[in-house]
Order: sequence, then C-alpha cells, then structure tokens
Amino acid sequence: MNFRHLNAVLLIAIIFISSCTPYKDIPYFQNLKRDSVSVSKEKITNFSPLTIQPGDLLAIHVNSLNHDADAQFNYNLDRPSGYNVQTGVANASENVVYGFLVNHDGNISYPLIGKVKVAGLTTDEITSILESKLSEYLTQPNVNIRIQNFKISVLGDVAKPGSYDITNEQITLTQALALAGDLNTTGIRSNVLLIREVNGNRETITLNLTSKKIFNSPYYYLKNNDVIYVQPNKDKVAQTDSGLVKASLIISALSVLALILTKF
Repeated sequence: MNFRHLNAVLLIAIIFISSCTPYKDIPYFQNLKRDSVSVSKEKITNFSPLTIQPGDLLAIHVNSLNHDADAQFNYNLDRPSGYNVQTGVANASENVVYGFLVNHDGNISYPLIGKVKVAGLTTDEITSILESKLSEYLTQPNVNIRIQNFKISVLGDVAKPGSYDITNEQITLTQALALAGDLNTTGIRSNVLLIREVNGNRETITLNLTSKKIFNSPYYYLKNNDVIYVQPNKDKVAQTDSGLVKASLIISALSVLALILTKF
C-alpha cells in the first residue's frame, strides 16, 4: 500500500471530523430538569407589560352607546387603504399610513381631546385614560388599542431570517426564533445577540440559549423593533466560503481511494 496516499486520506478525514459542530453545543436549555415522572414548575417573575415608545403606531377603536358619534374616533385598521386621518377621506391615489403615531415627545393627537401623553404607558393604561376623557363626548365609551407596527427582526444563522409582524403584545425570544424557522445547527446558541432601542438609547445584550436561565432573563420577553442576531460558528463560515475547497477535497479523496484500490 502507498503510505503517502493513506496519509492523504487520513488528513482529509481529520479535516472533515474537526469541522463538525460538537453535539454538546447544539441542545437548548441543557441544565433544565427533565423528569418523566414529575412536572417541574417555576413562577414567571420576569414578564413586564409592553409599554408605548415614540414611533409606535396605535390602532384605536371606540364603541359606545352613541353609535353615530363613534366614527370620528376610529382611525384604525378598519379604514380602507389610503384613508386620510386628517380629512377623513379615502383617496386611492394616496398611500396613507393610518393610525395614531406617537411623536418624539411621546404624545398622540386625538380628535376633540388633543394631545395625550402615551409614551411609557401600557395599552391598558391608555385605554383607561381615553375612556375617561371620551366620557365627556360619548355614553359609556369602550376603547380597544393595539400597536399596529409591532415587529421584530431575526438575522443571522437561522432558517428564515427576516422581519415579522406581531399581532399581539407578547412574544418571547424562543417564539421569535420559531417564527424564523429555528437556529441552524451551525448557529451559536450561547452567543445570541439582542439589539434593543429604549428611550433614545441602544442596548446590546448577549443571551445563552443553552441554559435554562434564559427563561428568567429580563430580555426573554421581546419589545417592539427588537433585533435578534444569531452568530454562525466556524463550520458555517467554512461551508459558505470554502464549499468548492471541500468539494475538491472530496474528489481528491475519492481519487486517492481509487488509486489504492487499483494498486490492490
């Protein structure tokens, strides 16, 4: 047997083995107690209601006993595309974004009421404020509010990177990653980056999905416009940048094996 050929085969095998992601780096929540007999329970202590920030767009719907008077307060998702919130007229030639935009001062401008401070408040708190103020104009007003432009973005080594619209006010880190099709095997689970903008400041937080401590993190529940970045490991970089090199190594290995078989 030609030992030079054998050494080449062994070298190629070592390269492929060393490039594989270790299994210990793949599972989530590794220190979570798993017992097929009992159920593990923990109190949720890290959830905080979503609060409104400048730049949020609020869809507000009002119902009352004065049905004919409700319409002037309802600039929300029920309006047709191109509905002008200032004139109350739908214009097909305009692509108007409808809703109540929270300005840089944290206020919205509401019909008849005027400026209402909403930044830092929950939608439930804003509901109570508006229902109180609208009682001067309507009988038993009932207000429903939701954030119209609530979205999160997931980037990096996931199956479906992109921005995702959220239809309710609660989404967790794991739910966001599920929307993006989960991490690829080559995604680094212990170094997931969360980018968040709060009150004019940008925060960057490193999160570890391999530990159960993630469930108690104050960043487990996401906020509007959060960005999640999953860093790829060296295997991913090798697959992306050196795919042709690996293909050529495979061909070379097969050629060497063919030569060895021919010698025999």
